[in-house]
Amino acid sequence: MISTQAWADAQQLWDFQQMGHEPRPCSVAIGLGSHDLGVADTTVDLYQRGMMSLIVFTGATSRTTRERMPRGEAEHYRERAIDLGVPADAILVEPRARNTGENIRFSRDLIEDRGVPVSSVLLVSKPYEERRAYATARKLWPDVEWVSASTPMTFPEYVDSIQDARLVIDMLVGAQQRLTVYPRQGFMIDQTIPDDVAAAYERLCAEGFTSRLLTDEATRG
Repeated sequence: MISTQAWADAQQLWDFQQMGHEPRPCSVAIGLGSHDLGVADTTVDLYQRGMMSLIVFTGATSRTTRERMPRGEAEHYRERAIDLGVPADAILVEPRARNTGENIRFSRDLIEDRGVPVSSVLLVSKPYEERRAYATARKLWPDVEWVSASTPMTFPEYVDSIQDARLVIDMLVGAQQRLTVYPRQGFMIDQTIPDDVAAAYERLCAEGFTSRLLTDEATRG
C-alpha cells in the first residue's frame, strides 16, 4: 500500500524532472533508447510536426530490454518510426550506447562523422528522465542548445501505462539521486535542488523506494 504522502512526494519529483521546454524546430532530434517505445512515438510526432529533419535513435540493450528488443533499442525505435511513416533516410541508428552519457557521446560522434551541422538538439526521453538527460547533455555537448521533450503524460497516466506504481516511484527516486551524485563525478552539470524536492526524495527513501538507487561505492566521487 502506497501512502498518500508517498504519492504526493512522487508527484513532487515527477514535476521537478519535467523541464517544461516548449518543443521548437531544431537541427536534429536524439531519441534515448529504453524499454519505452513512447520515446520513439514522441520523436515521430515531433518529426511530423516539422521540428527536425533528422532523427538519431541511440541505445543497445539492457537487462530490462534484451528480451523485448533483441535487435537493440535504437533499432526497434527505428523500425517503429518507419512503421509510423518516417522515411528510412531520415533516421540514423547508434547501436552501442548503454547509458545516458554514451547516448550523448556516441550520438554526437555519429552526427559529426556524417558532417551534419548542429546548433540545437531536441532531446527525447522518458518523462521522468527529462532533467537527468538534459543535465548530462549539457555537460557532454555544451556548445549546442538543448530542448527537452517527452511523451506528454501526467504522473497518474504514466503509472497506469506501466502498471507498477512502486517501480515508477523507485525510478523517480533513482533519477533524483543521480542529479546530486553525477555532477560530483563529472557526468552532469550542477543544478539547484529545491528544498521541498530534496525533502520529498528523503521521505521516499525512508519509505523504502530504493531499488533504483546507486550503491554507496558508486556514489563516491
